[in-house]
Amino acid sequence: MTVCLLAICLVCSGLLAGVYALTKGPIDAAAKAKNEAAIKEVLPETAVTIEEERTVEYNGGTYTYNLAYDEKGEVVGCAINVIPVGFGGPIIIKVGFDKNGIIWNTKVLSQAETPGLGAKCVEPAFSEQFKGWNPAEKKLSVKKDGGDVDAITASTITSRAYAEGLAVATNVLCAIAGTPMLLDSATGASPSPEDASAESSEVETSK
Repeated sequence: MTVCLLAICLVCSGLLAGVYALTKGPIDAAAKAKNEAAIKEVLPETAVTIEEERTVEYNGGTYTYNLAYDEKGEVVGCAINVIPVGFGGPIIIKVGFDKNGIIWNTKVLSQAETPGLGAKCVEPAFSEQFKGWNPAEKKLSVKKDGGDVDAITASTITSRAYAEGLAVATNVLCAIAGTPMLLDSATGASPSPEDASAESSEVETSK
């Protein structure tokens, strides 16, 4: 009996390993294609060259991003991945900025929010409000919290997580480019000039 069970386990393990080997390539290719499509969707149309993915450290976390260039080789935008936690768990959002630090577009790559409620974060009725959003002028928090974001009806937690994710992306962009456009990741409030100056100096030193 022991020998039979061992043989069955070995056969099953072999089959699982074989299936994994056969499907890993297509799955990775599909994920890569989805990511590349999302990058193009959140960046300006003038972006013709997308740089390979890089990482940057911010506030104890590691964030991935891609810089985009026009046909002249000048930077026209940056796509950043953030993962805020919503009602149903992590929400993976790709946030695209133009060269002036304005949010060009956003794209949800993965979410497990409640269907009919928080899951509406993928719908244009909610996400399109962030197109052309200037974080230096408008507060990235829901109106219920004193910000400028129109929340999804009955889904404040998801809306709040989405807005906070974009606020974090703005700070990450600042860490990448050293722009003076800083926001508090929790409140969306602009820092004092002294704080902005200190952050800018820190970024320049890290370069």
